[in-house]
Amino acid sequence: MKRLLVGNNMNFPYRIVLASNSPRRRELLGGLGIPFTTRVLDGIDESWPSDLKGEDIPLYISREKASAYKSSIAPDELVITADTIVYVDGQVLGKPVDGSDAKRMLRQISGRWHEVITGVTLMTADRERSFAVTTRVRFCDLSDEEIDHYVSEFAPMDKAGAYGIQEWIGYIGVERIEGSYFNVVGLPVQRLYRELTDFYKI
Repeated sequence: MKRLLVGNNMNFPYRIVLASNSPRRRELLGGLGIPFTTRVLDGIDESWPSDLKGEDIPLYISREKASAYKSSIAPDELVITADTIVYVDGQVLGKPVDGSDAKRMLRQISGRWHEVITGVTLMTADRERSFAVTTRVRFCDLSDEEIDHYVSEFAPMDKAGAYGIQEWIGYIGVERIEGSYFNVVGLPVQRLYRELTDFYKI
């Protein structure tokens, strides 16, 4: 098996392409020391069948995203697609549509556990592998004043569940976390690194 290390020690037969606009995913993948480029296609449908639950939802969306790149993948490229959801009470909390929606989501996860689930797909011209990582997060009881402050002073609108754990709301609100912190930020990089090392075998 070839090992994926970093920099000059990296031994991997593909050029890695991250198919994401997320600055957090770009930062996290860059933190692994793995060279990559980005490529983003517009207009990809991110809906899912209504009968899907839990991790099957972001897995489905990550695969659909990868399928959109299938015809344009060069023989020496590996495309990474990902989708993250916040899941509570059997419901998906996506990106809020406005400030009122963001406040509603934060009130819904205040004082309780929820799950952050990321589905990831690795696709080459002739191979595909998908996996999901789940992290459980518990918030303390958030006051209306704290929620209002976060929504007005920070940028929850581009984040699933209307929060970034790496921001102020995470500092003052997160009581416990079970699983990968980086998964909550947007990309389960520890699992991704292991999947990449296992992707190509000689």
